[in-house]
Amino acid sequence: MIQRIQTIYLLIAFIAAGILPFVFPLWTTEAGEDYYFVNNLAFIALFGLSTTFSIVSIVSYKKRKSQFVLGRLNIILNLILLGLFVYQSLNLSGETDRNTIVSEKGIGMILPIVSIVFLSLANKAIKKDEDLVKSVDRLR
Repeated sequence: MIQRIQTIYLLIAFIAAGILPFVFPLWTTEAGEDYYFVNNLAFIALFGLSTTFSIVSIVSYKKRKSQFVLGRLNIILNLILLGLFVYQSLNLSGETDRNTIVSEKGIGMILPIVSIVFLSLANKAIKKDEDLVKSVDRLR
């Protein structure tokens, strides 16, 4: 149901986890090559699960409780992915060597943060819908 705001938020989270990692590199290696998420099996699995959870959550718009739970699981998954990125970025040197950059962090490392923000907004809207349905049920 596209008319609900949480569907838009979940769609943006899907784009951030499913499409944008193919566009933006996570970091640049010492050799000057862009490092994408497809070079690491753990990153592929976590981005794939996050994308799957977003799609399943969009499709299950009639089951608000399961949609809310999937959103929470997706947030936890993105936090794990963000933790792996932070760990990996601490292992990258990022130092300069006589005016040349040895390694550089990419914009792809903030994609889990974007997903977390929009998943949180979606969960807030789902909770608001659930509270509205409960209040209408009390009036009957």
